[in-house]
Amino acid sequence: MGWWQVSADTLAGSRFVVSPLAETIAGLKVLERGSAAHPGERAWLAAHRPAYRARQAADPVTEQLIRAALGPTWNADFLTPPPDPDARGAAAASFEEELACVRATPPEVARTDLLVSLGGSGPLPGVLHRDDLPLRTADTLEWVWRETVLPYWPRRRRIIEADVVARTAQLGRAGWAAALGNMRPGMRWLGGSRLQINARNYPPRELDGARLMFVPVTPHTGWVSWEALPVGVPEGRARPPTGVRPRYAVVYPCSGALADSGHPAVPEALGALLGPARAAVLVLLDSPKSTTQLVALTGQGLGSVGRHLRVLRDARLIQGRRAGRSVLYHRTAAGEGLLRAQE
Repeated sequence: MGWWQVSADTLAGSRFVVSPLAETIAGLKVLERGSAAHPGERAWLAAHRPAYRARQAADPVTEQLIRAALGPTWNADFLTPPPDPDARGAAAASFEEELACVRATPPEVARTDLLVSLGGSGPLPGVLHRDDLPLRTADTLEWVWRETVLPYWPRRRRIIEADVVARTAQLGRAGWAAALGNMRPGMRWLGGSRLQINARNYPPRELDGARLMFVPVTPHTGWVSWEALPVGVPEGRARPPTGVRPRYAVVYPCSGALADSGHPAVPEALGALLGPARAAVLVLLDSPKSTTQLVALTGQGLGSVGRHLRVLRDARLIQGRRAGRSVLYHRTAAGEGLLRAQE
C-alpha cells in the first residue's frame, strides 16, 4: 500500500485549501470518463460532454495527450501541481495563476511525466514527441474552466467551503483518524504518524518539514500530488535544502450530500404550509447539517437560512447540537412525522 510518514509538525500545519485548478482537473476527469456519480453530476455531464468530445476529436494530438496525462493509474505530475496558499489564507491562487504553473512546465519534464503516467513501459507515443505539450494541456484546462466550471463556480465554492466546515468539525470531535478515514477510497490513518493514501504498492514518502494540503472538489474523484523534489534529494524523502518546503496535496471529493447538486423535491403541500424556502431547509435535514452547508445546498443567504432554522426549531421540527465550532441541525420526530405525512 502507498503511505506517507507525516511528522507531527507537518500534520499540525496542514490546511484545507480551495483550488479552482483542482476543481477544473476533477471536471476534466469526469468529462474523459463519461460517467457520473450522482444525478447532479449526470446533468452537468450531459450538458457539457458533447462539446468537450467535439473539441477533442478535432485535435487528435491533444486528445491523446490528455488521455496519457490522466493515465491508467497515475496523473502526469505537471498536470496536477499542488496549490500554493501561503499568501491567501485558505484560498489558493486564482485559476489563471495556478494554470501558469502548468503552462510554464519545461517540455522535457512534461514528456518524462507522461512516461510515468503511462506506466513507464515502452517509449512515449511518437505523436507526443513535441515541445508544445504543456501549452496544449493548459489550453484544454482553460477551456474546461471557462465553459464547464466557471458558470457554476460561486455555488461550487460554497459547497467546497461547507465541506471544509464539516471536516473541521469532525476533526475537532474525533481527531485525524475520523477526519481522514473517509476522505477518499483507500485512504485512512494508520497510526504511528502514517497516512495511507491508497491501496497501491508505492514506496513510502517521509513528509517532514513539508506543507500538506487537503483540497476538496465537487466531482466524485480525487488524487494525490506533490511538487518535484529538488535535485539531489533522494526519492521517497522530503528533505529539501534549508528554507524550501515541498508541497503535498490530497484532493478528495466533497461528501455526497453536498456534491450532489440535485435538490430533493419539496412536497407542494409542505411548501404551501411552511413556505417553499423554509420547507426546503426541513427536507434537507434528513441528516445533520450546519448552517454553512445549508447555505451551500439551498443557495439562500446566511440570514435567510438562520431565520428558517430559528422558526423550525421554535416549532420543534428540528433541533441542533454543537460539534466543535459548528452547530449541526437535524429533524426531530415531529419533523419526521410531518415529512412522512406528505408521502
